[in-house]
Amino acid sequence: MNNKPFNDITAAELVNNINVGWNLGNSLDASRSFFLNSESSVSEWETAWHNPVITMAAVTAIKNAGFNAIRIPVSWAKCTDSNYNIRRDWMTRVTEVVNYAVDNDLYIFLNTHHDETIFKFFNADMAESVKAFKKIWEQIADNFKNYNEKLVFEALNEPRTIGTKENPYPLEWKGGTSEERSNLNAYYQLFVDTVRASGGNNEMRILLVNTYAASIKAITMDDLKIPNDSKKNKIIVSFHHYAPFDFAFPESMGGMAVDWSESNTADTEPIAAPIDLAYDKFVCRGFPVIIGEFGAPNKNNTAARAAWAEFNVRYAKSKGMRCFWWDNGGDPSKTNNAILNRTDNSFPFPEIISGLIKGAR
Repeated sequence: MNNKPFNDITAAELVNNINVGWNLGNSLDASRSFFLNSESSVSEWETAWHNPVITMAAVTAIKNAGFNAIRIPVSWAKCTDSNYNIRRDWMTRVTEVVNYAVDNDLYIFLNTHHDETIFKFFNADMAESVKAFKKIWEQIADNFKNYNEKLVFEALNEPRTIGTKENPYPLEWKGGTSEERSNLNAYYQLFVDTVRASGGNNEMRILLVNTYAASIKAITMDDLKIPNDSKKNKIIVSFHHYAPFDFAFPESMGGMAVDWSESNTADTEPIAAPIDLAYDKFVCRGFPVIIGEFGAPNKNNTAARAAWAEFNVRYAKSKGMRCFWWDNGGDPSKTNNAILNRTDNSFPFPEIISGLIKGAR
């Protein structure tokens, strides 16, 4: 399963080999429940946010639809003890799902997701937080150290401070403070050093870092410091991109637009401008970029979503970037981002799949 030869390629080469990716959202990353705790079973946590247990068939369906990369979000804190030791059964299940992707010859992005309860960003919290971060990544890195170059480690998901008086919602998405952004850079240096020290193929593995909150804001791109690395050309930068807001967010959050047109600059500029900024900040300096999440919810507007998806992927590719659709599962007929029906592994919106694949050509 993990004995495929390791090809020592650069981060740019790996990104260039991706056409379009898909997120296995709201499954292994389920992290909050009134009914579950650190003793709950693996299957209880995996299905806590109302998605079925992940199967090889679901991952194979993604591969057969034309995706050649998968992002596997995982929350870890829920299944650790007070010393941040990850439960063996949880690591075993994550490994099993990663192996579904290995068997389908996909590029794989494995991260820490929704673990802000133990990874914090103000100075007062840093001592314990970096202890937790290092311990978590030591275990992940050791478990997967013999996997080949198609497995990429992503340090953090949308790293930010949640729900404090300094950063009340929605200010947590406004770019953070200089203190938080500086501490995020410290996490990333620790991430690189920890993975490189773990041996095996991790000495050469490609690693990914996000801007603060995976934000598209200029300040978060300006303040992201690419960590020092003993291996050259092995770092990918990522951000998340849901734009225009009115179209890419559900009506329950204020996103009321159902129409989108490539001929309308008011529709395309909110997509293009952050991509252009990331191109100037990172790609032009030799650091490849992926858009780790993008997507638009179902508002009974399939044609508009398909055109929007194609434009996103095509424009990003024109700037050397690749996109990963955020799929949170559930019933695709409802207002969410699901494009795979995980109960029968069908694709109820083939126009969107076609748009994604066409944009990647």
